[in-house]
Amino acid sequence: MTLSVHTNTSAMVALQNLNKTNDEMGDIQNRINTGLKVSRAKDNSAIYAVAQSMRSDIRALDAVQIGLNRATSIGDVAMAAGESISDLLIQMREKATAAMDPSLDQFSRAAYDADFKALIDQVQVIIQNAEFDGANLLNGSVSSGIEFLADADAARTVTLKARDLGFGGTFITLAATASLGSVTLATAAVTAVKASLDNVNQALADLGSDVKKLEAHNNFVGRLMDTLTGGVGDLVDADMAVESARLQALQVKQQLGVQALSIANNEPQIILSLFGQ
Repeated sequence: MTLSVHTNTSAMVALQNLNKTNDEMGDIQNRINTGLKVSRAKDNSAIYAVAQSMRSDIRALDAVQIGLNRATSIGDVAMAAGESISDLLIQMREKATAAMDPSLDQFSRAAYDADFKALIDQVQVIIQNAEFDGANLLNGSVSSGIEFLADADAARTVTLKARDLGFGGTFITLAATASLGSVTLATAAVTAVKASLDNVNQALADLGSDVKKLEAHNNFVGRLMDTLTGGVGDLVDADMAVESARLQALQVKQQLGVQALSIANNEPQIILSLFGQ
C-alpha cells in the first residue's frame, strides 16, 4: 500500500464503512420510532403498495360498518315502536270487546270509546316518533326500504324494508276514525283490531329478521377488518426484539468504525518517521 500525504486510502475505506453503519442505524431508528419495517415506499415498494391497498379497503369497510350500525339503530327503533304498537292493539281489542256488551249504558260505552280513541292517538304518536337519524320505517315516508352499503367496493347493498303501520293501511286495517259508539261499531272494531294485530306481529317478525341479518353482516365486516388489519401488520410491522438486537450490534460496529477511522487517519504520521521526524 502506497504511503501518501495526499491520499489516505485506508481512511476513505474506514469512512465508507462508518457511513454505511450510520445509514443502517438510521433505518433501525426509523423502525423503532415508527414501529414499522416498511413505512415508506423506498423501504420496500412492492410491500408498501400492497399495504396501502389493504389500508384503503379497511377505511372503506369502516365507512360500511358505520352505515350498518346506523341501519341497526334504525331497525331497533322501529322494532321498539312496533312492539309498543302491538301492546296497544291488545289493549284496543280489550276495550272493543268490552264495548260489544249490549248491556252497557251510554256512559260506560262513551268511556270505552274515549279510551279506545286515546289508544289510537297514542299509536299515531308512536309511529311518527319512531325515527332515528331522520329515517322512519313505520310512517310511510319510505316506500320500500332503505339500502345500505355492504362491501368496500360499494358493489352490493343490504336493504332494511319499511312497514307502513298507518291506520287504514296494509298492516293496521283499522280506520283512524273507528268508534265503539255502538255494539255494531264495536264488533267491527274487534274484527279489524284482531286482523291488524296479526299483521303487526308478522311485520315485527319480518323486521326482526332483517335487523338480525344486518347485525350478522356487520359482525362479518368487523371480522374482515380485523383480518385485513392483521395482514397489514404482518407485512409492515417491525419485530422490535429483532430491531433491538440489530441496534445493539450496529452500535458496536459504529464504535469500532470510529476507532478504525482514527487509526487510518494516523497513518500519515508514519511518513514523518521515515524522514527522521
